[in-house]
Amino acid sequence: MVVQLSRRPLPSFAAQTPFITKSRPSIKTSVSCFAFSHSMKVKRDYTSVMIVPTGIGAAIGGYAGDALPVARALSSVVDCLITHPNVLNAAMLYWPMPNALYVEGYALDRFAEGLWGLQPVHQNRVGLVLDAGIEEDLRLRHLQVADAARASLGLPVVEYVVTDTPLEVEMWVDPNSRQSTGRIKRPDSLLRAVRTLVNQTRVDAIAVVGRFPDDDVQETDDYRQGMGIDILAGVEAIISHLVVREFHIPCAHAPALSSPPLCLSLSPKSAAEELGYTFLPCVLAGLSNAPQYVVNNSESLEKGCILASDVDSVILPINACAGDGAIAFARSNRKKPLIIAVEENETVLNDTPDNLGIGAVKVSNYWEAIGVIAAHKAGVNPHSLRRNRIKNLRHAPLVPANGYAVSSIRPIIQAKK
Repeated sequence: MVVQLSRRPLPSFAAQTPFITKSRPSIKTSVSCFAFSHSMKVKRDYTSVMIVPTGIGAAIGGYAGDALPVARALSSVVDCLITHPNVLNAAMLYWPMPNALYVEGYALDRFAEGLWGLQPVHQNRVGLVLDAGIEEDLRLRHLQVADAARASLGLPVVEYVVTDTPLEVEMWVDPNSRQSTGRIKRPDSLLRAVRTLVNQTRVDAIAVVGRFPDDDVQETDDYRQGMGIDILAGVEAIISHLVVREFHIPCAHAPALSSPPLCLSLSPKSAAEELGYTFLPCVLAGLSNAPQYVVNNSESLEKGCILASDVDSVILPINACAGDGAIAFARSNRKKPLIIAVEENETVLNDTPDNLGIGAVKVSNYWEAIGVIAAHKAGVNPHSLRRNRIKNLRHAPLVPANGYAVSSIRPIIQAKK
């Protein structure tokens, strides 16, 4: 911001005394403020990636969109935020952020590996796939949500298709990793439905609604009380991964479930899933302007795609750093982003930066993480904001071509007496 000082004469008034017949102009300093316009920008955009893997019981982001406040705060600091549906989806709730990119998890991994680029769009034509196993009343509820999104939000949801056979979703918790996982018995039916929308309707993104079983009461009760693992999340990721891997377009999933009984001890971080009959609104909103996935080559550069080399920082839970995307960012041979591990966000995993040999800045919570990113974006060493964290500058000895190190400091030759 620039402060501009200007001087201008104030109007004078005739004096009341008869001895003074001529007025004198007085001078007053005024202050006006104006900001530099975007055309004067001299730095490139600062891009940050926020990852909270799904189905691993993350203390923040393991429930119904409870990492969304972090994303909102972070998006106000960075120029571009790249994150995924598990962070941004909150069932009936969502929050539009113009500088946030909604990227499915499989695509985010390929992006981190440098294989895919992200091409921002103004809007996508969204197609809806409904599982044939959904009961008629519940199917109607989802179609009403889609129509509401079209009429009230103006979202470009263009057509829906019902799978030719029920998908038969199964879900469970892996006894070894303690992550939620599962499968669909009829992936072929899902792919046929998606192919119909892609080839005939020419959609750009796919929302999938699969019928999930209602019988795992204990796991669901724990989740609703803010404990344990989201048992639905693992197989949800499997479904969207399958579609993205096959068709290279954005996809997200919303489970179809029977309405649960009223819970008197409901955790606030699970409450977003109690507001209505479906979890579909946030999915449709996210997919409506999700970036397209482009194979990383010379053409992707010409299209103005965002590449992994554009990423400046990555934020992860403290013990969930072994995902494909996290490893790719941490071990990149290109410009390596700043890795930030948040200690307060614990999961059921034990994949810490120390265990994996990853260099990371460890912070206590997301408050600190956002402060570190603000400093990093400003070009300030984050450690300089802490007490006694800056040590004396180290001396690097010169290494000549023969490989033997020599000191760059010339010896002082004392004159003979």
